[in-house]
Amino acid sequence: METKEIQSKTFNSLPKLDCGICGYRTCEEFAVAVDNSETSLKLCIHLKHNGNEAKTIPNCIDCKDAGTVGEKMGWKDHLKRDFDFILDCFGNEPGPRETILPYNPALVKELGVKKGDVMIGRPMGMSCGCPITHCGVVTDSDPRNGVINWCVTGPLRPRSEGFIDIGYYVAQGYEGLIRESKEKIELGRRYWFMPRRCMLQWRHSGLVNAVTKLPDGSYKVRIEGLFIG
Repeated sequence: METKEIQSKTFNSLPKLDCGICGYRTCEEFAVAVDNSETSLKLCIHLKHNGNEAKTIPNCIDCKDAGTVGEKMGWKDHLKRDFDFILDCFGNEPGPRETILPYNPALVKELGVKKGDVMIGRPMGMSCGCPITHCGVVTDSDPRNGVINWCVTGPLRPRSEGFIDIGYYVAQGYEGLIRESKEKIELGRRYWFMPRRCMLQWRHSGLVNAVTKLPDGSYKVRIEGLFIG
């Protein structure tokens, strides 16, 4: 990583947010694509573009002086509401892992949804109510019960490759890693949390119903009973 930072002017200009909005999993992967003329730097919404120059927008959450991401945000979301921890995605996956149930579960079988499919849909109702259409890659599906597991990513791949539209769905759970928290992580507790790559930077609430402490001190968790606000 350090070598690539020194060699890549593009990478050094990025906010290191790894938000995924540009369509790439990390800022490092996006920088490589820009360096190789495979994509445009303008896909990064955290940069202010002026001709051929690009500068980081002031007050971007990863552009303040020091501390963890949570500390940089003051443990408050975009609407200045408190949250307890940041839910990060697994390092070997392209985005946050989400378990969903379509409003019409029969679509999973009818559309033949399978591992590797590029898909879009919007979480609606009490489960989440997010106003943003989610895009992602299916990791597995259960045609019998209509349940889908996928990794949520940016919109670039669906726009360039096509997609399956699952329509409205209920967000049943998230799985991920907690690397930074201001509260003790305990099984059975409901928390306010910030998904690491949430495009809106809004806090979510959920019940931690599975937790494993890892050797590096982080926690692997599953969170259900989701809602935003």
